[in-house]
Amino acid sequence: MSNIGTILIIDDNPTNLEVLYATLASTGYEIILEMNGEDGIKQAAQQQPDLILLDIMMPGIDGFETCCKLQSNLTTLSIPIIFMTALSDTEHKIKGLSLGAVDYITKPFQQEEVLARVNVHLKLKRATDELEQQVQERTNSLVQTLHSLKQMQLQLVQNEKMSALGQLVAGIAHEINNPMGCINGNFALMEANFKELFQIIDSYEKEVSQPSIGLQQKIEAIDLNYLRSDFPKMFESTHTAIDRIKDISDSLRIFSRADTTHPILFNIHEGIDSTILILKHRLKASDTYPEIEVIKEYADLPLIKCYPGQLNQVFMNIIANAIDALEEASLNQSNHNQHQIRLKTALAENEQSILIYIQDNGIGINDKIKNQIFEHLFTTKEVGKGTGLGLAIAHQIIIEKHHGSIEVNSETGKGTEFLITLPIHQ
Repeated sequence: MSNIGTILIIDDNPTNLEVLYATLASTGYEIILEMNGEDGIKQAAQQQPDLILLDIMMPGIDGFETCCKLQSNLTTLSIPIIFMTALSDTEHKIKGLSLGAVDYITKPFQQEEVLARVNVHLKLKRATDELEQQVQERTNSLVQTLHSLKQMQLQLVQNEKMSALGQLVAGIAHEINNPMGCINGNFALMEANFKELFQIIDSYEKEVSQPSIGLQQKIEAIDLNYLRSDFPKMFESTHTAIDRIKDISDSLRIFSRADTTHPILFNIHEGIDSTILILKHRLKASDTYPEIEVIKEYADLPLIKCYPGQLNQVFMNIIANAIDALEEASLNQSNHNQHQIRLKTALAENEQSILIYIQDNGIGINDKIKNQIFEHLFTTKEVGKGTGLGLAIAHQIIIEKHHGSIEVNSETGKGTEFLITLPIHQ
């Protein structure tokens, strides 16, 4: 006959053990016998029986204490216990049930009663186990579904933000390029024309040695010699300004670079620099906040395969948060040092990854919050100032999209450092 369940019987009376063994083993149950509470507890933990029949009156620890210890152990907590007691022992029955026993059988044993109670509770145990398994499976499924929905929401928000921001920034870059092309072309002609104009003036001065008094007065009024020396300086400074605008336009295009369906080679320093340039207006001193110094310590890094637009979004979120922390430090007057953001890159020792450090000396993050900052919808900012999605999206981009890692080290009042590790090859 096949085993239909395992039953542990704990009783110091050999006769009781013999009777119960004969009754239950013949029905197909696997029987484990123990004669004291200590050994019974060990067997229950090792064998994990489906049911325990427990006598109350035993030497050493009695049935009540044995039951308490079984109930306090996580490995034996869910095993149903049936007490064995005398027919008239109502007080023991009540106490046993209050300690967690599911039932009792009376002595002297009646075979039909023993089998009936054992069968009922084993069926209940199996039904309970099946239900718990179904609940656990359902819970796991719901947790996975919730996680997938959160990830999907983050991805949708990220795509929407990058699409909107990319279109906006690309549009601005395009609008800058059109007039700048015109300005640059006209300015080159203007510079050439002015050179020709002064050449004509120089030739005229050589041929006309005695200009009229009126002409001399006009030359003195406009200070021709000053203009002759100042125009080249004006042209040079204007060239610098045009180059600066071109750099801004190039940075905007780098920042808004649309991601392809596969990783592409990218200079990570260009991405960081373009982000700093876009945030430059927030780095300048104002009536409320001091200037924020940006310190760059760039290593000689190879191009990495990545999704540039998404990494730029990570840099934007972290650096913008660093600026927020420094501004808050100014308002709280909690940091009297020069406000700084330090950007450092390095090649990992294995030369298979790059390291990016983004550090500020702002207000810092306490340990409790530090463990939550990458969570979905978590924010410490006031209502309307933070969505709780920025660092969650950054975490998803680094971990899931680029198979890298992102860590945060912080100390309240001293600042925060993010360490991003990215593989060179995806």
